[in-house]
Amino acid sequence: MKLIGTMRSLDETSGAVRVEDVYDTDIDDLWAACTTPDRLARWIAEVSGELHVGGTVHAVFTSTWSGPARIEVCDSPRHLLLTTEPGNADEGQLEAWLTAEGSRTRLVVEERGLPADKLHFYGAGWQAHLEDLGRSLTSAGAVHEDGWSEQKPAGAWHQRWTELTSAYRDGVS
Repeated sequence: MKLIGTMRSLDETSGAVRVEDVYDTDIDDLWAACTTPDRLARWIAEVSGELHVGGTVHAVFTSTWSGPARIEVCDSPRHLLLTTEPGNADEGQLEAWLTAEGSRTRLVVEERGLPADKLHFYGAGWQAHLEDLGRSLTSAGAVHEDGWSEQKPAGAWHQRWTELTSAYRDGVS
């Protein structure tokens, strides 16, 4: 299946990005890839902290975004809800739903509370992240061997994000 990405306004200043794809793995394996720190570090972020509902984690994404997130819902293996930047002006929500489809699993990720005028950047970013997830499921190691930090994005992620940004800006996913 082709990865699907959509963007929508929530009000005059904020919006949401939603991406989804179907992966050739069972729901438990995909859940582990999306919630286990060593699996997350293979494709999207280094995560540390209190890994339980109500706990706060700190993440450094391959995109360079870094900050706190509070775990609001963790309904294994189907639903995860995080509040990013809790209590700050940039507070948002990041939500994931997993659904078994035979031997495959559909993942839907939605991020809300994003700046409405920058949704295309986030859409491109999430598509690049989910493509990286797909690669991580077929590899035993890290997708981004060159690493990343809060100052420097993962090279391959950044290249793909740059390629996708204009398509999202033009409303094509």
